[in-house]
Amino acid sequence: MHQDIEKVLIDEQVIQKRLVVLAEKVATDFEGKPMVVVALLKGAILFMADLLRKVPLPMEIECVNVASYHGGTTSSGEVTFLDQSLPDVSGKVVLLLDDILDTGRTLDAVKTKLNELGAAEVKTCVLLAKDIERAVFKEADYTGFVIGDEFVVGYGLDYQGRYRNLPYVGILKENAI
Repeated sequence: MHQDIEKVLIDEQVIQKRLVVLAEKVATDFEGKPMVVVALLKGAILFMADLLRKVPLPMEIECVNVASYHGGTTSSGEVTFLDQSLPDVSGKVVLLLDDILDTGRTLDAVKTKLNELGAAEVKTCVLLAKDIERAVFKEADYTGFVIGDEFVVGYGLDYQGRYRNLPYVGILKENAI
């Protein structure tokens, strides 16, 4: 365990077992459809890589770079698209991947944009969903784990750009924030 981590919330083995279950659901729901996976950078990159290796379907993989935390430990409430261009999803079924669902603003903004770009359908998949009242987007189509209202890092989630590479989800010590 990293010295800045107070507690491991979800260990690597538990994450990997849950990804098998999510992959089976995705494979069943998307079989025979022109699938495009859109992962939100940078947080969903580890989740995307591990999950999609378990989904035995042909797919396109795209990434969209958005920001909502802007360096803090809570969502700023503003979603910023950092890319100049967005993927071609016209007429395709999209699986939108994100690391965490908290206020719902990010998933709502990106799903709305993908629908505006002509996606036939957009399903959402998150590694974590905080058990809180959401501002907009209520629930993902696929959720790995429901957690409390805690600031977590690891497995793609960061604090000021650090801790993404931890193989588990953990809670930072107070003095590390």
